[in-house]
Amino acid sequence: MQVKRTLSLVLASAVAAALVASGSARAAGSAPAIAAFDSLFGGINDYTYTLKSHEVKGSAVQDRTYSYQFLKPHYVKTLILEGDGKGGGGVWTGGTQVSGHQGGLLAMIHLKVDLHDPKAVSLLGYTIPDGLIQNIFANYTTVAGTLSQGAGGVVDGVETDRIDNKVANPGANGGITEMILYANHETHWPVRQVLYAGSTIALDQHFSDIKTNTGLKPSDFPF
Repeated sequence: MQVKRTLSLVLASAVAAALVASGSARAAGSAPAIAAFDSLFGGINDYTYTLKSHEVKGSAVQDRTYSYQFLKPHYVKTLILEGDGKGGGGVWTGGTQVSGHQGGLLAMIHLKVDLHDPKAVSLLGYTIPDGLIQNIFANYTTVAGTLSQGAGGVVDGVETDRIDNKVANPGANGGITEMILYANHETHWPVRQVLYAGSTIALDQHFSDIKTNTGLKPSDFPF
């Protein structure tokens, strides 16, 4: 396993540790792109994608590129392709633990730790399942705030819908004041996510190489 900045996340619920609002309050407003993604997600069995993530906490910065593999209902595997902890990775199978390893010469040594153990989270405290795309979309309705949608323009070369949640209680959500998700207007998959803490970008993620129904099996997620 890595030290605090080894396994991620980017992004059990997306940004659960840092961003889920207390109580039963939900975002007020509408974002049809979320419903469109939910409908799309219901028809797939697995997906893979590449996540480029930039995190800022005070004066500390963490830049990483991850590969993600997901199989319903709750199998996840990540690998750090570039950046801090390159070569490290982990597997989560729906429980309270992560099985992981660090890169380099110690890659063959696997350890199991709590999902939120400092060795298994990113700079901002994000866990492996926080990077699941369905969890990221869900956050925009479960985090209390003002939810809206508009045209996102061209982002990373594609036309997008812009989903915006102005967070009602930043203090209960890791200091995050606004959440913005750009979804591909045609496919409904995410293209970019930006989380703000005031005027500072705390998290900037880019999603690419998304593939669905690739034939993943539970045996592909050794725990």
